[in-house]
Amino acid sequence: MTIKYGLIGLGMMGRHHARVLREMDGVDLIALADPVGDPHGVAGDTPLHASVDGLIEAGIEAAVVAVPTRFHEEVALRLAAAGVHTLVEKPVAHTLEAAERLVSAFEEANLIAAVGHVERFNPALMSLRTRIENGDLGDVYQIQTRRQGPFPARIADVGVVKDLGSHDIDLTSWLAQSKYETLAAQTTHRSGREHEDMVSITGALENGIMVNHIVNWLTPFKERLTLVTGERGAFVADTLTADLTFYENSTGHGTWDAVTAFRGVSEGTITRFALDKREPLRNEHEAFRDAILGERQDHVSLREGYETLRVAEAAIESASSGKTLRLSESV
Repeated sequence: MTIKYGLIGLGMMGRHHARVLREMDGVDLIALADPVGDPHGVAGDTPLHASVDGLIEAGIEAAVVAVPTRFHEEVALRLAAAGVHTLVEKPVAHTLEAAERLVSAFEEANLIAAVGHVERFNPALMSLRTRIENGDLGDVYQIQTRRQGPFPARIADVGVVKDLGSHDIDLTSWLAQSKYETLAAQTTHRSGREHEDMVSITGALENGIMVNHIVNWLTPFKERLTLVTGERGAFVADTLTADLTFYENSTGHGTWDAVTAFRGVSEGTITRFALDKREPLRNEHEAFRDAILGERQDHVSLREGYETLRVAEAAIESASSGKTLRLSESV
């Protein structure tokens, strides 16, 4: 079966969606749309329309929404009303109320809808989740993330919390298989923009795992690290290179008892795993395609996207109020 796809939004992310869709089996990209045209020249022979209505009239069965966040609700609701399965780029919407409306619309229409939290499909994090689930770390104590780099000109309508931080919020909850319970955040505005450009978040998940996120657009190098510490050692996932490394707690005992007792744990074997480094965006699209076909259900649902947005909104609220928030009581 070949699914007829449309893509709306041909900016920096949209061009990558177009490339991957054209390379995939079982997918036919039959129409594109962008009200400002085709800035990166990705249309080629594919018909280009000015709005989502053109995609719907072309007879698409599935769509990818890669427009600015403030337009997600308007575009996706049109697709839901037309009976089109939809993948919306993250964050799912510009407000929680908009996200709720999207969840309701797609569930009532019995359609597959996904959010583009692409980090879940990074080979390093996919392997890490399996290893955590298999008990390779024993008890998990803490999940830390660092997501830093220069400001991307493509972002205009949200701050660093919803743009970059939403990746870390989603992947952390997904790795731990637990929701956020409490959090406290600090933000800064250093680049003269309306929205925050740096955030530090600390908190805890419902299962007791500690979390810490450092995210900003103010660092002159790019870093994407996830560190998970547990009773048997620590995993470090670098999602820029899709590398996963395990730092094992040694089972041996040192001969200098005073030093061994002070350190608490000791350095053991370091293992870097050989992974199949497939492109995360391709993995994400295959999960969405296969969900439409009824073959698997590991896409990021709109409800999961809503929960991630809820935590992001709480982080912004915490930074504004200076208070630690309990998620069951916030936003």
